[in-house]
Amino acid sequence: MKQRFIGRAFAALVAAVAVVAATSSQNAQADALDTITKSGVLRVAVPEDYPPFGSVGTDMKPQGYDIDMAGVLAKSLNAKLELVPVNSANRIPYLTTNKVDLVISSLGKTPEREKVIDFSQAYAPYYQGVFGPADVKVASPADLTGKTVGATRGALEEVALTQMAPNATIKRFDDNNATIAAFLSGQVELIAAGNVVAAAIIAKKPPRLPEPKFVIKSSPCYVGLNKNETRLLEKVNAAIANARHDGTLDAISKKWLGQPLPASL
Repeated sequence: MKQRFIGRAFAALVAAVAVVAATSSQNAQADALDTITKSGVLRVAVPEDYPPFGSVGTDMKPQGYDIDMAGVLAKSLNAKLELVPVNSANRIPYLTTNKVDLVISSLGKTPEREKVIDFSQAYAPYYQGVFGPADVKVASPADLTGKTVGATRGALEEVALTQMAPNATIKRFDDNNATIAAFLSGQVELIAAGNVVAAAIIAKKPPRLPEPKFVIKSSPCYVGLNKNETRLLEKVNAAIANARHDGTLDAISKKWLGQPLPASL
């Protein structure tokens, strides 16, 4: 009889522990959104040395695509925005140690990162592609036959384009500055580069504007969240979808990248 009582008591204890664990798990999932709601503050990790996504302006204030995106999310959550400067190495640790609620720092999605954090829908285009003036008609690698394309030696886009367009005349340069100079001077008709490089050229308002022709490799940017923050993830995705629908993201892309938001994003 005593053993049966002990057995029942142990079973009840196990059940109670399970309930507590389940409740704790639910509370953990709600922690981030509840904390933001109660405090009225959204803490966001952003870059400060990676224009046009994030940098410090002449007024010493943060500016860039990611800064504007952080503002969109703070407004959607009815929270005051607190920007936390980070770099590539510490942006994810800042999230996982709860120094910030979100990471908006030109963050790409990889299988390794997905084991550690969760990702929102894509909010910004990040890709390597071929760019050139409006009067150069190119829409695919096949159209590069007979065309001259400048590329930085050893860069991802140079290696990929060599395989994709064997009939193109690729002029290789030792660094991005030399590749850009070759395009601006007309030494090459087109340039293979990242869309961030193209944005930097556009910002200088040169006579030869690099319009996008086609994408070599796409790796868009996502908002990073801690694992199992389902409610916060839903809020973030809804805000991104709304910003895409009402033209806010398109305006941000034009402002900082000099190009409309790609339809494929």
